[in-house]
Amino acid sequence: MDIIAIEEATAQESELIAGLVYDLLIELFEDEADLFPLDKMKKAANKLIHQDSMAWSFIAKIDGEIAGIINLNQCSAIYAGGNFGEITEMYVKPQFRSKAVGEKLILHAKDFSKEMGWDVIEVGAPDIPRYQRTVDFYLSNGFSNTGPRLTAYV
Repeated sequence: MDIIAIEEATAQESELIAGLVYDLLIELFEDEADLFPLDKMKKAANKLIHQDSMAWSFIAKIDGEIAGIINLNQCSAIYAGGNFGEITEMYVKPQFRSKAVGEKLILHAKDFSKEMGWDVIEVGAPDIPRYQRTVDFYLSNGFSNTGPRLTAYV
């Protein structure tokens, strides 16, 4: 059995995080790749992955090799009782899928949420039926379906 280690990303790993988020977005939206310029994502990751931000990135490694990431940020809403966590991006490299990497990242996110005092953690669901497997993954890891999220690029 593979040992999966989860560690918080450092500012020096921001370009790595941006690259993995880019891979995720290209996989999800291959026909709209121009919406996600890698240079812009590298700049954003560099800004977000530091101590003063309300965003966190965690890296999963198997035998020292990067297997996946999960990015969280703090949001606020009355329905959630105040601050809550949101999974903004989660990606497991294809060769590490079905090896419990995703489950370990979710468990880490839940533990981190408890440390932060968040009673709620949310994630936007991808298109169904195309990504039904992804939705099923989240449902099997303690999430419930509360509807899709819509996005406007401004």
